[in-house]
This record gives sequence, C-alpha cells and structure tokens, in this order.
Amino acid sequence: MKFGFCQKVNLDFLGRQRRLLPIDESAGLSARLDAFEKKRDNAGMKNTSSASAKLSASRASAPLHGRALMAGDKSISHRALILGAAATGTTTIHGLLEGDDVLATLAAMQALGAQVTKLENGQYEVVGVGPMGFKSPAQPLDFGNAGTGARLVMGLVAGAGLEAEFIGDASLSARPMGRVMRPLEKMGGQFSASEGDRLPLRVHKAKLIPADITPDVASAQVKSAILLASLNTPGQTLVREAHLTRDHSENMLALFGASLERSVQDNHHVVALNGPAKLKATDIHVPGDPSSAAFPMVAALIVPGSDVVLENVMLNRQRDGLIRVLREMGGNIEFINPRQAAGEAVADIRVQASPLTGIEVSAEMAPDMIDEYPALAVAAACASGTTHMKGLAELRVKESDRLSAIAEGLRANGVHVQEGESDLRVTGGPILGGGLVATHHDHRIAMAFLCLGLVAENPVSLDDASMIATSFPNFFPLMNDLGAGF
Repeated sequence: MKFGFCQKVNLDFLGRQRRLLPIDESAGLSARLDAFEKKRDNAGMKNTSSASAKLSASRASAPLHGRALMAGDKSISHRALILGAAATGTTTIHGLLEGDDVLATLAAMQALGAQVTKLENGQYEVVGVGPMGFKSPAQPLDFGNAGTGARLVMGLVAGAGLEAEFIGDASLSARPMGRVMRPLEKMGGQFSASEGDRLPLRVHKAKLIPADITPDVASAQVKSAILLASLNTPGQTLVREAHLTRDHSENMLALFGASLERSVQDNHHVVALNGPAKLKATDIHVPGDPSSAAFPMVAALIVPGSDVVLENVMLNRQRDGLIRVLREMGGNIEFINPRQAAGEAVADIRVQASPLTGIEVSAEMAPDMIDEYPALAVAAACASGTTHMKGLAELRVKESDRLSAIAEGLRANGVHVQEGESDLRVTGGPILGGGLVATHHDHRIAMAFLCLGLVAENPVSLDDASMIATSFPNFFPLMNDLGAGF
C-alpha cells in the first residue's frame, strides 16, 4: 500500500430505527418523541433514514464513483422555515432538508401559528403570520436534538414577546444555552432555565429594547438569535464579532427584505438590523449542505481510485474551511459550474482520491469548519505525517464532547492520537480498525467513523447510527450509490 492512502475493507455495525435513549430517561420523553413523529407523519413528512435493525458495509474494495445530489443545507433549511413563518405572505421552499432537526423547527413554527404544508412535488409552503402574528404555544416546543433550531427560535420567541417552554432530548438538554440567554437578557429578555442554563427552559413574556452586543462566544447561532429577536424590536440592534461567523441569517434576512447593514468597525465585523422589520415572503432554493458533503468528500479522497462529483454544494466562505484545509493537505478537489442560490455561492464539487500530507490547522480556521472536524480527523488518520488541529474548545459542547469522541474512536481503531484541552494531534498511517466506536448520540461522529471503516484492515463498529437521520437522512443510500456498500 502506498503510504498516504488507506486501504478499504469492511465495516459492520448495528443501527436502530429510532434513536436510543439513556436508560434513565422517563416514559414521558418517549411519549413526546412519539407525539412528534405522529405530528410529522400527519404533515406528510417521512423519516427517510435507511437505518434498519442491522446495517453492514460491503466487504469489497471498489473505489467510489459517480455523481450525488447533496441534500439541502440544514442551516439554510432552519432559517427558511423561521423567516418564512415571520414574513407576510406565502414562502415556497425548494429542497428543504427533511432531517429530524429541521422537522423539529417545522413543528415549532406550526405551534407558533404559521401554516406549513408539504406539496406533492416535494416543495414546502409556509404561510407566514407577519411580525406580530405569532402566538404563545399551548405545549412545550420539543427540539429533539436540534441545537440550531432551539437557539434560533429562542431569539424569535423572545423578540415576539411570547411565553414558551423549550425541551429536547438528553443530548440537547446537556448543551449550554446561557450563550444565547445572556445577550438576549441585555435586550430585556427574561428566562428561567435548568441548572447550568440548560433545557428545559422557559422564555417569559417581555418587551425587548435594541442593544449593541458583542457575544462572548463566536457562534452564528448566537448572532442569529439576537437578529431574530430584533425583528420586532423598535430601533437598531448591533452584533459585533471579532471573527466573522456564518452569515446565513444576514444573507437570508436580506432576501426577505429586512433593513440590514454590514460593516467593519475597529477590527470587528458588525451587522446592524433596524426593527421592527417587515419581511416579505419569497421563494427559497436550498443549496446542498457542505457539512454533509464533508463525509463523501473525505471518503472519496481516502479510498484509492475514487472519483466522485457532489452536486449543488454551498460554498459560503464561512463554511468552506474543510475544503481549503483538504486542498492544503494535497486533496484533488475542484469546483464545477459555480452559481448562486438563496443568496449563497453554490457549485458542483469533483473529488478524486489523493495522497494526503499532515499539516498544522490554525485556531483561526475553527469557526469556518467547526462541524467538519470529525471528517477532517478521518482524513488526517489516512495522511502521511501528523495533522495538528488547534482551537477546538467549541467541540466539547456540541451534540457530544466531540473532541473526546473523535480521539476515543481513533484510538479504538489503532490510530495514534493526542488529545489536548482544545487541540488534537493525529498521526496517519494504515488503519488497523477492529474497534467499537461510542458515538455518544452524535450524528457527525457516526458518519465520520463509517467513512474510516471503508479503509480499515478490520471492521469498524458503531454502537448506534440511528441519529444520522437528524442531519443527513439519505446518507446511506447516497453513499451506497457511490459504491460504499454500507
């Protein structure tokens, strides 16, 4: 085997149709999950995950080939539903991601008073309620595992002056919400939360005032929550960032007609929104999700002889960090047919198997690829030399302690890795495999190690893969169409 490539073998794992709950979870949570699934089914929405009682990868060593249309971007899908609900008129959404996370946001918009309908052609129509039309929900808003949905809607609800309880599954209930609550409190928002500023929490009725806010955490979710809260707030609200985070909310707010200005002041990126905003319904074509594309992209790079085209991938500058890093490592990645969709740069991406070399990945890259480090770690495991990834503290408060989960999974499969408080060193070489990966109910950990299994000498096993449906419901059929053999 040529050093720098990994050899593809088999992978076996057990998956479950529904996500596994911790053994101490009450029947009440299960009932709420059942209610959500029923609501989703009644709305004509199906969980398209191919997870079944038993899933296994092909034992063949064939390279990956073909073209794959990427599913809609999760971040754009959340925002299209929320802004469509806040607008006046009917918004049509093309290519909405039908993952569990997005469907939770959809259910929340319905509970707040918007009408959301799936059409026979697969498009979604959102009949908005306008800036003052939201109502306090009769039941708690259950976001399952959707951190983006929960945090953005917290801002929306606070700005609308509503009363609402926010709940989620065990994973979401362990994630910090104070990063959103504190800035909103500066605007007059009122909250009561569980210990550690976690779910369940309640947003109380309050009248917000405009503010000039510099968030303590570089987070597009925090920025977006503030902007959504300011939609019904008279006056100008400003958000200042030392490092520009994902600007999907700004781009889409502009599409919906919000009065919004962007500038650079004193080495900070500043966005100012003038409220109250009068949003107008529009058509949204959701581009493909680059965070989902990360997995077939890395798989194609590390499986010898692979040559794939991933279609309709969003190339927002704050979302293309992984591509820049993989190119620096030697990855053969090119853009085809560049264009625009939903205010975002889009292209088809051709990826060919390439010998990779370990590099230093600076902390400054983290905000532009924070969700892609599990995929990058797999690429690093197959590279020549050591890849040192810095500035990863934010990974500890994702769906899991993602930094530790990556390190544990790599060690279990024979990869040399050093885990620091906020950094990771991965030394590449042939992948032994043979280990059981604890996914910690984290969809990106699951998908990353499924890709690692494609090049391991022994099968790589997962304790659970059902949660992949939260963000990438067609992961298995897409990968299998390319030749993965899961």
